[in-house]
Amino acid sequence: MSTTSRVASLRPAAAVEADPRWARVVARDRSADGQFWYAVATTGVYCRPSCPSRTANPRNVSLYGSLAEAKATGFRPCKRCNPDGPSADVANAAIVARACRLIEQSEEVPSLSGLAQAANLSTSHFHRVFKRVTGLTPKDYAAAHRASRVRDELAKGRSVTAAIYDAGFNSSGRFYEKSRTMLGMTPTQYRAGGANEDIRFAVGQSSLGAILVASSDKGVVAILIGDDPDGLVRDLQDRFPKARLVGGDEEYESMVARVVSFVEAPGLGLNLPLDVRGTAFQRRVWQALQDIPVGETSSYSDIARRIGAPNSVRAVARACAANAIAVAIPCHRVVRNDGALSGYAWGVARKRELIAREATEA
Repeated sequence: MSTTSRVASLRPAAAVEADPRWARVVARDRSADGQFWYAVATTGVYCRPSCPSRTANPRNVSLYGSLAEAKATGFRPCKRCNPDGPSADVANAAIVARACRLIEQSEEVPSLSGLAQAANLSTSHFHRVFKRVTGLTPKDYAAAHRASRVRDELAKGRSVTAAIYDAGFNSSGRFYEKSRTMLGMTPTQYRAGGANEDIRFAVGQSSLGAILVASSDKGVVAILIGDDPDGLVRDLQDRFPKARLVGGDEEYESMVARVVSFVEAPGLGLNLPLDVRGTAFQRRVWQALQDIPVGETSSYSDIARRIGAPNSVRAVARACAANAIAVAIPCHRVVRNDGALSGYAWGVARKRELIAREATEA
């Protein structure tokens, strides 16, 4: 087919521009990859929506719902975006997923150079790709995974020594150097359900209801929102059944005031020390949530792709639901693929209001 006949077969520019898919091409929307393809008659190539090439004139473009339809035009695949193969995001996610499995299955934490060599990438490029996909460096991911293994073993009632070695530490000294960072308390306290740990807390009032903020000596462990202040305290007790709950003093109440101020005016920002406790997977999800800018939202599938687990959308949703640190870890910014609001631990109405306020002040 000649270029002239190709152009003649395309829809008018106005029709292409009116198609909602065209806006995703202009935005180079990576989440649209695999949903449709487009062809450019003047260059004789077909592309994926995220193609980095200069945006084509819509009068020369045709949109296709399947790869087979794009191929049937007789056009050749674009060399820049490789529409016949996996997208760069999917390829990187696969690379990182393999690296994560290697970290998890190794007795000793693999070196950065060893992981990069296994991925057939340079050390610096592998490090960038890994952090972009998971939100963590390989070292931080390995540390989170080992911490998760220690928590699992301690929860089973294993001795501290057995838990240490089963998690891959080759000496107890190396573990104890990092144990409070990993667990937020000593291993013995963790195995005892947080016994003898002090958790400070205070409750403030906002236009969205009561807000409870609680902290260990490392950072904030919970921000809870609800209608009943006493109910929030009971919730905190259920989360830390063997810890000592200590009412915050005037200085601590200023932290609660910072959280309330952020809820009322998100443009102020919120930067608090956090004591994040969760599995390696949950920590990856929660880090990705913290990377969503104020005033923007992401879908559960977006987060799944970002952490290198595109098939784990339901697990991402569960991790969001398990988040105990409201607003500081902004699970309210995660919506369904169609933009609709889904569940929120502190009520969908509050989620809607938080998103609306952030959109106004972003």
